[in-house]
Amino acid sequence: MTNVLISGGGIAGPALAWWLRRHGFRPTVVERAPAIRAGGYKVDIRGAALTVVDRMGLGEQVRRHDTDMRLARFVDSRGAQLATMDARVFGGREGDDVEIMRGDLARVLADATVDVEYLFDDSIAALTPTTDGVEVVFARAPRRTFDLVVGADGLHSTVRRLAFGAESSHLRPLGHHISICTVPGEFGVDRTELMHVAPGRSVGVYRTAGSPDARALFLFRSPAEAPDHRDVAGQRALLTEAFAGLGWQVPGLLDALPDAPGFYFDSISQVRMDRWSTGRIALVGDAGYGPSPASGQGTSLSLVGAYVLAAALAEAGGDPAVGFADYERRMRPFVEANQDLAERNLRGMVLGSAAQIRFQLLMLRLMPHLPGREAMIRRVTEPIRRAATAITLPDVAASGGM
Repeated sequence: MTNVLISGGGIAGPALAWWLRRHGFRPTVVERAPAIRAGGYKVDIRGAALTVVDRMGLGEQVRRHDTDMRLARFVDSRGAQLATMDARVFGGREGDDVEIMRGDLARVLADATVDVEYLFDDSIAALTPTTDGVEVVFARAPRRTFDLVVGADGLHSTVRRLAFGAESSHLRPLGHHISICTVPGEFGVDRTELMHVAPGRSVGVYRTAGSPDARALFLFRSPAEAPDHRDVAGQRALLTEAFAGLGWQVPGLLDALPDAPGFYFDSISQVRMDRWSTGRIALVGDAGYGPSPASGQGTSLSLVGAYVLAAALAEAGGDPAVGFADYERRMRPFVEANQDLAERNLRGMVLGSAAQIRFQLLMLRLMPHLPGREAMIRRVTEPIRRAATAITLPDVAASGGM
C-alpha cells in the first residue's frame, strides 16, 4: 500500500486524503496548526468542484452550511446607502453555486477523514529523496520515509520551497493586498454585505445567517514595501496607515484589529509554475497554482485538484512519474482558465479614482431599471461559469492503490 504524506490540513489536504483513502492509499496529513483551523472568509464552490463534493457524498452537508447571504449594500462615509444588489449577483453566483465559510468546509472535510492519520502542531523541516521514497524530517515527530509527498500547504508552501526553490520564483503579485479578520457582530447586518469604497481602497463587513460575529475585509493597492507574511504587528500597523482617514465604520474596525481573531494579511498573488511535481513530490491547490482570492476560485481548484491527482495516481497504480504527469495534463487548462479571472475581477473590486467609483455606483443603481438586466448579469457571471466547468472530470472506480 502506497504511503502518502500530505502537508496541509486546510481544504486541498483533507480532500486529497479522502480520495487517496478511497483508492486504497494510506495518507498521512501533517498540519502546522494545533487543530483544524476555524474561522476564515466565505468561499465559493462552483461547477466541477460541486460535482467533486457530491461524489464524496458531502453535498448535502456543504449545502446546509450555505451562508444564505441576501443583499449587498454600498454605503458612503456616513453609512447612508448608495446602491444595493442581490448578494448572489454581487458574488458572481448562479444556479447551484454554494457559498460557505471556509472553517465550516474545513470541518466537514476533517469529519469525513477521521480514519486518516493527522499530525497536528507539526511541520516538515526537510525532504530527502531516496531510491524508493522520500525521507521526511519533521519539526517535532520522528523522521519517517513515505512513498510520495504532496504539498497542500498554501500560498507560502514549505514543500514547494524545499522541493522547487525560492518562493519569489513562483509568486506573481497582482498589485494589491488583502486582510480578513473576525470583528464583533454589531459591525455587521444579518446576511448582508456592507461595502465602502474609496480610491485605491475597499472595506467590507458582513454577517452570515445566525452568526454572532461579523467578518471584515480590507482590500488596497500594494505599498512600495510590505511586512513579511509572518510579521503580524507590522501588518496591523500598515493596515491602520493605509485606511486612515476613511469614514463609515472604518475607525472602529481599525481599533478592533489588535483583538481581532483569525487575522489574515497577505499580498494578492498567484502561484505560477512550469511544473507541479519533481520525482516523488507534487503540489496541489494553492501551493501549486493558487489563483489568488481575487479569482474566487481557490477553493474550487483545491477540491478539483485533489480529486484529479488521486484519480491519476490510482490509474497509474501509484507510479508517480505517470500519475503526476497525467494530473498536470488534465488540470493545467482548468487552472489557467480560473487564474485568468483574477485580474478582471480586481478591476471591479478596487477602483482607482472617485470618478470610477461614482460611475460604478450609478450603474448599480440603474441596473434594476435597465432593459436587458438579465443579459447584463449573464455577461458578468458567464466567464466565471465557463472557468468553473472547464474540465472533464475523470470517473475512476475505487482501486487497490498499491
